[in-house]
Amino acid sequence: MNRPTVQPIEVGILIFPGFPMSCLTSCIEPLRAANEITGTDAFRWAVVSETPDPVAASAGVSFSPDMTLAEVKSLDFLFFASSPAGRFEAPAVAGAALQRVLRNNGRLGAFSAGIFPLAATGLTGTHPVSLHWCYERAFRTTFPDIPTQDSLICDAGPFVTASGASAVFDLMLDLIETRVGGDVMTEVACWFQHPVVRGSAITQKIPAYSTAKSADLLPKQLEKAIRLFAANIDAPLRVGDIADQVGLSSRTLERRFKRALGQSPMQYFRTMRMKQARQLVLYSNTSIGEIAQLVGYAAPGVFSRHYRDSFGVSPAMDRNSKTSLRIGDGDFLPPELSLGQVL
Repeated sequence: MNRPTVQPIEVGILIFPGFPMSCLTSCIEPLRAANEITGTDAFRWAVVSETPDPVAASAGVSFSPDMTLAEVKSLDFLFFASSPAGRFEAPAVAGAALQRVLRNNGRLGAFSAGIFPLAATGLTGTHPVSLHWCYERAFRTTFPDIPTQDSLICDAGPFVTASGASAVFDLMLDLIETRVGGDVMTEVACWFQHPVVRGSAITQKIPAYSTAKSADLLPKQLEKAIRLFAANIDAPLRVGDIADQVGLSSRTLERRFKRALGQSPMQYFRTMRMKQARQLVLYSNTSIGEIAQLVGYAAPGVFSRHYRDSFGVSPAMDRNSKTSLRIGDGDFLPPELSLGQVL
């Protein structure tokens, strides 16, 4: 099948130490397949880093960049791929390069936790971003003024963000359809046995703790109860309060929670609080005392005891032990990261 020559779409993936390798491959592989299927050079890609040195992914595999960020002249897209601890070593130089991409009508974006260094540039402004559920609490605490969505993909103005590796694949399929057609997009999806071509507005699947199911596959009353827990993570809830709001007796709610999840409602609520707390411990600079308050504990000592029961270490020890998430000097996301102050 002969296809007309098209101007290649140029995609850059800006990698930081500890970036998720799955996001990199989910970006490049469908574009490579589209080129092979069409016999054209419809897509080009480059791995970009702030320095020319190899960058280790979270799995320990190192990648040598094709170019440094300072060498980037123009790209159609430049996506950040990072751990939550990603930072620029030279913010002023990086800021100039990012502004150059935007001036040349390029778009910036982020995959999964790459949203942290992108948000820290200050460039996104009031544009919403897609946020992976596992970083929700930490991101919203660190960047309270940036609107977030629980959709797989958020396409907003000059910014496009994907919540995780599978969402990155979906984003590339959409790009392929736009550039070379739906038939090629479908063939690429089938090449990789990607079973469902999902729209960007689809919301993320969020796991229900202590079960193999996602929360939306539980009985409706339990799904609603979990949503209420999530919306009131810092509130002193009682079983009776939740039971009334979901239309069940307290005894029936207790029985259904234990049958479906192996926990009482209050045990489940504590698990949820601890999961939220751990996001803040690992991915933010928020003090341990403030974290305790954010997840509904008036007494930091009780919070630390429950945290230790859940994860086997105290919050302070957990933070100190996660050296792979650190970016130096004991910090995770220092305030000097903001490029908005140097552009």
